[in-house]
Amino acid sequence: MRLCWKVFAALVILLAGLAAPMAARATSCTTQAALLPQDRDALTAAGGRLAVAVAEQDLVTLKAALLPAMAQDWEGMRGVVESSASLMKGGQIQLRSLYLLDASSLAASADTQFFCTSSSGALTVTLTMRALPPGRYAMVLADAVGAPYAGQLGFVLVWDGAADGWKLGGLTVRPGALDGQDGVWWWTHARELARSDQSWAAWYAYDTARMLLLPVDILSTPNLEKLGSEQTAIKNSPLNAFPLTIPDGPRTWKIDAVHLDPALLHADLGVVYESLGITDPAAQRTEAIAVLSAFLKTQPGLRENFHGMWAYAVKDGKQTPVLELPMAQIP
Repeated sequence: MRLCWKVFAALVILLAGLAAPMAARATSCTTQAALLPQDRDALTAAGGRLAVAVAEQDLVTLKAALLPAMAQDWEGMRGVVESSASLMKGGQIQLRSLYLLDASSLAASADTQFFCTSSSGALTVTLTMRALPPGRYAMVLADAVGAPYAGQLGFVLVWDGAADGWKLGGLTVRPGALDGQDGVWWWTHARELARSDQSWAAWYAYDTARMLLLPVDILSTPNLEKLGSEQTAIKNSPLNAFPLTIPDGPRTWKIDAVHLDPALLHADLGVVYESLGITDPAAQRTEAIAVLSAFLKTQPGLRENFHGMWAYAVKDGKQTPVLELPMAQIP
């Protein structure tokens, strides 16, 4: 059964109003080491309880912890939890980081950044939330240590004064490893590929490393900024390559995008291409294989460094997944 990529990427979070330009805000962030004991204990208890509930597929506990204002998003959140079971299997829950976020001084909903600086001042983590209402929030990161896919969890907690406690405002679940390798390995591998002038393979290896290193996209660290700088410094990368036209004998294929696609918990790449509009399933498959084969001939380094490829056909603005094949099965 195919797992949707959105399981790993989606963040369900309480947002209201229209987005405003990012600006300096009266907000603060307290890192785990600087938390008052009562705050640390409360967030540890809430985050640990929710992480265990995800790992054990305890939907009753998760729904009971949901912020009332998020009730309409429960089904989407439930789908994320149910689809993530394999990421948690075989692991032990361990909390990684706690951040207490105070945005109670905001006058209205606004795009907001929190700068979370360590007690030594040596490290600043930045959390960015769009259209955030005034209030008190927390970010809890956790891991399923020892799980084959090294599942990662990120929770946004919202202080509910009426309930006098922390409520669930959002969650993400992602793998921390693909094909037996974690984000650090993929980052090191990306550097090796960049040094050997395999620019496309290096680019997507950097994408893989980024996805595996943190469970949430709204968090930025100096390490991730360094990763991004290394990636954008790659020459002849796919950054500005699309749409890409590839001659293939009497035909010409147009590829709109290529992206990391770990839907099957492998380091696969998704290829989005303009279809001829074929409706017969067998013919669709033949077309998709032809596109993937022609594309790999232009970028053979991808074949050697990724597990396989997804083919996504686009016709009249509609995108349809056609197939996934391991590299060895693509001619």
